[in-house]
Amino acid sequence: MQLDLLRQRLRALGALPLHEQRVLRDWVQAQPHDQGRRRARDFLPRPVRDALPQIDAELAAMATLVSTHPGADGSARLLVGLADGQTVESVLLPRDGVCVSSQVGCAVGCQFCMTGQGGLVRQVTSGEIVAQVVLARTLRPVKKVVFMGMGEPAHNLDNVMEAIDLLGTEGKLGHKNIVFSTVGDPRVFARLAQGKVRPALALSLHTTRAGLRERLLPRAPRLTPDELVALGETYARLTSYPIQYQWTLLDGINDGDDELDGIVRLLKGKYAVLNMIPYNTIPGLDFQRPSWDKARAIAERLHARGILTKLRDSAGQDVDGGCGQLRARAERPARSIPIRPAS
Repeated sequence: MQLDLLRQRLRALGALPLHEQRVLRDWVQAQPHDQGRRRARDFLPRPVRDALPQIDAELAAMATLVSTHPGADGSARLLVGLADGQTVESVLLPRDGVCVSSQVGCAVGCQFCMTGQGGLVRQVTSGEIVAQVVLARTLRPVKKVVFMGMGEPAHNLDNVMEAIDLLGTEGKLGHKNIVFSTVGDPRVFARLAQGKVRPALALSLHTTRAGLRERLLPRAPRLTPDELVALGETYARLTSYPIQYQWTLLDGINDGDDELDGIVRLLKGKYAVLNMIPYNTIPGLDFQRPSWDKARAIAERLHARGILTKLRDSAGQDVDGGCGQLRARAERPARSIPIRPAS
């Protein structure tokens, strides 16, 4: 269900803007309609009240829990069923966050990502995006939403922006606590800046070498790392939020001294944080995870050279739940796609 269609349906039932706002707020905050001083049955027009049970049932059916995979770090990976039988993944993060999916599958084809191996199946609707947050809120408090699950949000921009608008207005989420993660589609930078809700931005960097980036992210827009950082810096200064540059650390591929020198050249003095995440091993893909000691040493070297670096671990490492793996296991065995390091 699209959010604009839900709004049209409520208006057709006689809902005024404040009634529409109330129904949407109750839903996105996962709270009962009769909570608070103004109970829905006394506040909403009768046709809206009469239709609420059916509407609530349809909203609940948009995202249902198929399976839960808790991690020792306090996270939990969720396989989420959509109304048409497709599945996506969401992750309950430590410290009251949730990671949501914006597509079933993905067209970017990142070579180290399970989601990208199967291509794009379909877009996730704006309602289905919000429904993942609502589902998470029935399990835990949610104060932060990150678009870092399955899919490339820039390839589903209308739906993602519609969901972000509701989450940032009626969803009780601070704008900087909504994080839009992208490989770097140029349309994103202008579009996000024009929205009522301007989220924080996470950019997938992964390498400072243009040729290697094209190889690792074969269907990403042809922005060089320099161009990507320049666009990110403009958005960071506009919103007063630092850009989170994402770096999946691949052993022997993007962890050499040349890359460290490139990171310093690109990011020193920028309004930026480098999130370095050791690769989450995926059976059948020819990449290796570096040791934690090696990753920590790299982060410390960057820190010493003036780059704010946060070494992170992918949530749910202990349940082999890297993005796309739960869905892949539910659908079919992983395919073997050998990728060799660049010479």
